[in-house]
Amino acid sequence: MNHPLPAAAPATNPGWVTDNSFLLLHGGAGPHSMVPFGELLRTTVPGARVIVPTHPGFAGTPPQAGLDSIAALARHYDRLLDQEHLHGVTVIGNSIGGWAAAEMAALRSPRVGRVVLVDAVGLDVPEQPLSDVSGLTPQRLAALSFHDPARIPVDPDRPGPDLVALRTYTGMRMTDPTLRDRLAGVDVPIHVVWGASDGIAPVAYGRAYADAIPGARFTLLPDAGHLPQLEAPERLLTAVLAR
Repeated sequence: MNHPLPAAAPATNPGWVTDNSFLLLHGGAGPHSMVPFGELLRTTVPGARVIVPTHPGFAGTPPQAGLDSIAALARHYDRLLDQEHLHGVTVIGNSIGGWAAAEMAALRSPRVGRVVLVDAVGLDVPEQPLSDVSGLTPQRLAALSFHDPARIPVDPDRPGPDLVALRTYTGMRMTDPTLRDRLAGVDVPIHVVWGASDGIAPVAYGRAYADAIPGARFTLLPDAGHLPQLEAPERLLTAVLAR
């Protein structure tokens, strides 16, 4: 493939079925924020195929021509699933990865069977603005991102959000006023999962996200913030596997 796919869980069983295929899309924190959860999925779901790609431009990867918006990123991953001959995939996205997952759902592609939005951004909710993460210190960002930052201490050797890559896809605008209309036509099951202590995208914003999607479910995770896949992975896993 042209774009490398570092996978937390490469398929080891050639007899996997599409219902056990998962595509995990990371947010601005980068692929390392999704890899541990991908491994948890792989070891929990028998025969699961779990793909954790790095969005081009993140984690030192080169940007890719034409990938200059979240909608373009969604089409990129839809083509990837097509190339891999995958159908009925569960797409799980966090933050801007959740935005991309929502855009994939709006494509109404048969390759996507179910979508889980984990503290996603992208929806324009004027009465519930998102926090601006640009220019924040690592300590302030951790305070907004986690219910208990002390449980996941700041690593000085680990970079924060990749603002250059974020700007490529979003122009640092974390919402798209046109997304709501596209979500109104979504016809795949959507589960919106939210950390109750999210200081970047408040719970009311998450509920508004679910309300904007026909038939969407909403699950609140206590004692978790913007990155529940790191702070509460087992409880997030329970929500993801709930049918």
